[in-house]
Amino acid sequence: MAWDVEGTKRKIIEAATDEFVAHGQHGTTIERIAKRAGVNKERVYNYFGGKPELFALVLREKVAEGAVSVPYVATGIDDVGGFESRLVDFNQAHPELIRLLAWEALAYTDAVPDEEKRVERYARRTDEIRVAQEAGALTTSLDADMLHVLLLALAGYGALAPQVVRMITGVGTDDERYRAAVVEAARRLAAP
Repeated sequence: MAWDVEGTKRKIIEAATDEFVAHGQHGTTIERIAKRAGVNKERVYNYFGGKPELFALVLREKVAEGAVSVPYVATGIDDVGGFESRLVDFNQAHPELIRLLAWEALAYTDAVPDEEKRVERYARRTDEIRVAQEAGALTTSLDADMLHVLLLALAGYGALAPQVVRMITGVGTDDERYRAAVVEAARRLAAP
């Protein structure tokens, strides 16, 4: 019987994702990942190395998934609103990405896994904002990089701390009133 290497790798990645989302890189073990995947831990080490390499792979996959699922085109206020709306929806449907980013912030004090590639991706988005600013379509009262950060923060806070949103507003982050408020705040923030 042939061993399904790719299927086994996928099971390990899925198990690692669940473990890292729940416990972070430092709070989980290769043993728990292997048990969840139904393999021995030596197979995890053989395929992926240690926890840092596996965490980096999981994060890389989730960041790429987010980038593809929530493209950013900043040609004007409507695009900013659409981006915020899609990002809130993505964060609601895929809370694992924001959790992994939070664990990453706790685990790394300097460079993070794949930082150069991620910096390039963020730089492209920031450049789009800058071009829209130069065209008069977005505010110039904030530098493009700061506007970019603030737009991500608006959509990300509710995903990071949904309990705070619920305690303040009495509704969850899946409530239309919350989503509409984030979109409106982003539109106002970016308005020329």
